Amino acid sequence: MTVFQPHLRGRLAPHRLSTVTTTIPGRLRSHPDPRRHPLHEAIDVFAIALNRWLDRFAWARSLHRAHLARTEYRRVSLPVAADRAALHGLRIAFLTDLHAGAYLHEPELQELFDRVMAQEPDLICFGGDLVNTRAEEIELFDRPLRSLRAPLGVYAVAGNHDHRWTPDIGSWQDYLERRGVQVLANQGVRIERGDASLWLAGVDDLTDGQPDVRRALWGRAKSEPTLVLAHQPDHFPELAQHGVDLVLSGHTHGGQIKAFGWAPIAHTRHGYLDGGFACPHGGRSRLHVSRGVGVTILPFRMGARPEVTIVEVEAKPQR
Repeated sequence: MTVFQPHLRGRLAPHRLSTVTTTIPGRLRSHPDPRRHPLHEAIDVFAIALNRWLDRFAWARSLHRAHLARTEYRRVSLPVAADRAALHGLRIAFLTDLHAGAYLHEPELQELFDRVMAQEPDLICFGGDLVNTRAEEIELFDRPLRSLRAPLGVYAVAGNHDHRWTPDIGSWQDYLERRGVQVLANQGVRIERGDASLWLAGVDDLTDGQPDVRRALWGRAKSEPTLVLAHQPDHFPELAQHGVDLVLSGHTHGGQIKAFGWAPIAHTRHGYLDGGFACPHGGRSRLHVSRGVGVTILPFRMGARPEVTIVEVEAKPQR
């Protein structure tokens, strides 16, 4: 299937989004971007043009493929109370920041999903930024998603790129849901295994979406283990106030280009660049920031290997 037509490849996607009105619960809504400084708009246009120009070259895609071959499958523990023993051993695969269309196309997605399936996950979650700078890039997921199956389901949240470059984010949601991926738009679901359950929630993007944490957590039972998908890690302080157990985020790419522990572009005001973080004001809440899989603008990473996070639930006595 040909995804990109010649007349689309060189065209810059419109930056302004149209308003889509809906009252359906769990439905993503597009809304006009807030007014941005002309310099920021100019930087965006330049970065997009550079990204699309480089994507035309075989060497750029080969370079990115070499990085994908080094993807780390990073283990993260999610402790739960011993009386929820039925959840013990549950395995969750978390993929974020694929940026499909930026050096990563259908063959690479298929290879990646095949490797994820080899991890035998019970649950699969996407953390946003599935597309890079074109709405039609979501079509790259058509065939690969057919091979992505998990006994407890496949879920996703939207990222800032998904919102910014998809004029109707509702169509992005519909596309995924028609292919078996439930999008959690400020919404939660109860994941049941045996006689125990886990509350899985997703909040909309922090800057380009319309996040509603209370709505996402509405319906969870008292003391029910809670896992939240939030594209941007700077959402963590608010989520921690609600006593969630674990937040999974991406957005930062681990810096993408990092030297001696320093990244020129971090995409976080709180220093949540990569790895695990404890609750900023005490409590049990934890955050894990994945480096993600894809890249944007440049076709390589430095000091920030691609990552697929594997969360393993452990039932043990709580302190």
